[in-house]
This record gives sequence, C-alpha cells and structure tokens, in this order.
Amino acid sequence: MQTRKLGNTDIDVSLICLGTMTWGEQNTEAEAHSQLDYALERGINFIDTAELYPVPPMAETQGRTEAYIGSWLKKRARRDDIVLASKVCGPGEWVDYFRGGPRLDRPHMTEALEDSLRRLNTDYLDLYQIHWPARPTNFFGSLGYAHQEDADATPIAETLEVLNDFVRQGKVRHIGISNETPWGVMEYLRLAERNHWPRLVSIQNPYNLLNRSFEVGLAEMAIREQVGLLAYSPLGFGVLSGKYLDNMPEGARITLFSRFSRYTNEQGVAATRAYVELARAHGLSPVQMALAFINSRPFLTSNIIGATSLEQLKENIDSAEVVLTDEVLEAIETIHGRHPNPCP
Repeated sequence: MQTRKLGNTDIDVSLICLGTMTWGEQNTEAEAHSQLDYALERGINFIDTAELYPVPPMAETQGRTEAYIGSWLKKRARRDDIVLASKVCGPGEWVDYFRGGPRLDRPHMTEALEDSLRRLNTDYLDLYQIHWPARPTNFFGSLGYAHQEDADATPIAETLEVLNDFVRQGKVRHIGISNETPWGVMEYLRLAERNHWPRLVSIQNPYNLLNRSFEVGLAEMAIREQVGLLAYSPLGFGVLSGKYLDNMPEGARITLFSRFSRYTNEQGVAATRAYVELARAHGLSPVQMALAFINSRPFLTSNIIGATSLEQLKENIDSAEVVLTDEVLEAIETIHGRHPNPCP
C-alpha cells in the first residue's frame, strides 16, 4: 500500500483511507470489526470517522460508529498501528439533537471531543476535523455562492483557538477541516500564522468523477499549502459502480435512503453511463477506474473508501494497484468536458 505524508507532518497515511459512516446503520459491529481487520491486513493505517456517524444521521444511532471502532481497539489493542481521525459537527437545525444545537465554540467542542475519545477508547486523536463550517457558505452540494451575514456563527478564530488548546493538551495531534471553501482554508492558515496556532494538515471534501469542483481553487491550495485532500464520496454514493443505471438494487444505500440521490440526476446518469462504458471498454472495473483516477491526483493525500461488504472493500482497496493509461485519462477528460461537474 502506498503512503503519503499527512500535510507537513511526519505521519505517513495509506493512500486508501477506511471510511466508516455505514457502521451502525448498514453494518453491524461484527462486520465493522471484520472490515478493520481486513483493511489493516491490506496495509491501510488510516481510519476516518465522525461524531455524526452513522448516516443517515439520527439521534437514536449517533455515536455507534465511533463505539464500534472503540470496541475493536479494546479487543485488538492496535491503537499504535492506526492513524485515527474524527470530526466535530458544525451547526444546523438537522442536527439539533447534538448538545441542544451544535456550535463550534469551546463548551460544545470540548464536550464533543471528550465524548468521541470515550467512545473510541483512546486518549488522543491523530486528526480532529471540523465537519462543516459554522458560517453559511456553499457546501453539501452547492456550487453557487450567495453571501449571507450570520452574526450568530462562531468565528473561525474562536474555533481555531479551541483546537490549539486541544493540541497543547495532547488530546489532538493535528487538525483539519471538511466541506470548506478556498476562503475558509486561507482564513485558517492566516490565523494560525498570526497567532502561532496549529496549521491545517488536511481538507476533507467530496471529490469524484461526477464532482470535480475541488479542482477549482482548492487543488492549488492543497499542493502549495500542504493541506492535502482527503477525498470523500469517491464513488458518488456508489453511483459510479454503475449498479444504479438500470435498476435500484435491494439493500443498496440509495435504494434504502432517498436523501442520497444527489448523484442520480439526469446529467449524472448520462455521465455515469459514459464512465462505466469507458471502463468496460478497457477491461477495467468501473469502481476501480473511478478510484484510480482519484488516487492519481497530485493534490490527494488519501482516498476515503467505504463498503458494506468485504467483497466491496477488497475491490476498493485493489484500486491502489491500478494505473490508468494515458488513453483512459484522456477519455475521462473528454467525458468531463461533455458533462462538467453534473452532481456538485
């Protein structure tokens, strides 16, 4: 398994990161443990989770994913073998069951971190991430930006100061952000330099063949500022496998949860069909072609894959060994030119 540096740190993380958001909803605790065992056997050392998980988020299941990882750590005693990342919720009415409505301030973040550490059975996190911004901006599927003032939003400076204290206390080694914009990245970096606070080492945003918006603005920052991409939804909720093209398979995520349909609009279906046909024409698995494209990007630190079965997990991990030819890469760009970012 290839590794890459996590930002400007001395930490090497696997090119493939094990995503966990189905654990506790679509996957049992035993299945989660089996995935962890298999992933480490294959050379994966990077595990990503969040206080929000599993998804779809619900008060009744919140925290199960971290608890499953925690019970595995207690059983296997392999904390030193993994780089463990989690996230704290930003604000939103849809998650108001968190602490009466989550905020990115000291009381809320302190409670969130302590709860995550307890569930995970660990004293520290290698990477702690802000799951989404406190301010209204364009994320979670929005490309356009309509400015809104929000006097109630916690300033980034206040959030970063709390993260600084977590690092000083030894409870967090490094910090990152998620679902952020170019302005957000630069504001975190500016404040860190001015106040001698910890510097961002990563940004976790969506990136796949149906949504390459990260390339506009953020890709250059990722390289120049060493804030590499942790790509989530690399298969567009499984859409790029092609399994939803002609039917809705029983038990699949979009079949179960219609809220995850953002990659199945008319333009997305047309683009997906083109990518699937391209892969098959070159004797490639559509899944592995889609993942191998992401793996090849110079601004990528790690590709966060998720699976509900060991068979899916094996196919996803095997993508790390796939090298796309120039012919395939050129054909991908041709399709992208016809269907640019159909599913933001």
